[in-house]
Amino acid sequence: MIIEFLLLCIGAYLLGSVPFAFLLAKWFYGIDIRQHGTGKVGAANVLRVASKWLAVSVAIFDIGKGALMVWTAQLLGMEAAVQVTVGLITIVGHNWSVFLRFRGGRGIFTSLGVITILSPWLGLIILVIPYLVTPIRQVAFGVFLALLSLPFFSWFLSQPLNIDERLPVTLGFVVLLLMAFLKRLATHRTELSQSVPLTELLFNRLLFDRDIRDAKVWTQRKSDN
Repeated sequence: MIIEFLLLCIGAYLLGSVPFAFLLAKWFYGIDIRQHGTGKVGAANVLRVASKWLAVSVAIFDIGKGALMVWTAQLLGMEAAVQVTVGLITIVGHNWSVFLRFRGGRGIFTSLGVITILSPWLGLIILVIPYLVTPIRQVAFGVFLALLSLPFFSWFLSQPLNIDERLPVTLGFVVLLLMAFLKRLATHRTELSQSVPLTELLFNRLLFDRDIRDAKVWTQRKSDN
C-alpha cells in the first residue's frame, strides 16, 4: 500500500505539472501564454489572448487531471485522507510545474476537479458561486469568496458524513484554500505596481488576483513572466 501511495503521489505531481494552457497555446497559436495577457498559465488567460474553444479545452483538461487522480485513489480503495493528499499534490504540480521551472497557474480548475470527485454537490456550489455573486469581469473576486467558503461548505456537504472521513477532507480543503491564496500573494512586483503600497498590493492580489485595481490596464500590459 505504501508503494502504491508513493507511486500515486509521483503520478499526481507529474500529471498536475502538465501545462495544458501553455502547450495548447503554443501548438495552435504559436505563442508563449506567459508573455501575453496576465501572464498566467490557465484557461482564463487563454480566453483573453487566444480563443473560447481553446480556453474550454484547457479548462476540461485541468479539471480532468485533478478529478482523475482522486478517482484513481478511490478505485484503489484508499481512504479519504489519502484521496485528499493525492488531490493536493496534483494541484501543487499544476501551480509549481516541473516542466515550467516550478512556475504554473493558479490551480482553480484543477482544484475544482479534486473537489468535485470528493464531493460532487460541493463542486457544483464552488463552480456557481463566482458567477452568482459578482459580474463576469470580477470573477477573481468570486473565486476568492468561493475558496473562502470552501471549508465551511465542506464540513456540511462532503460525503460520506462519517466524521472520521469528513475531517481530513475539510482539513484538506483548508490547505487547498491556503495554497490558492499563497499563489496569489507570493509573486514579484510588476512595473505597474512598483509604487503601490504593500497593504494595497496584497489586498488587490488576494481579492482580485492582480496588482492594481484597473483590470483593463492590468490585462493589457506586457507580461514580464
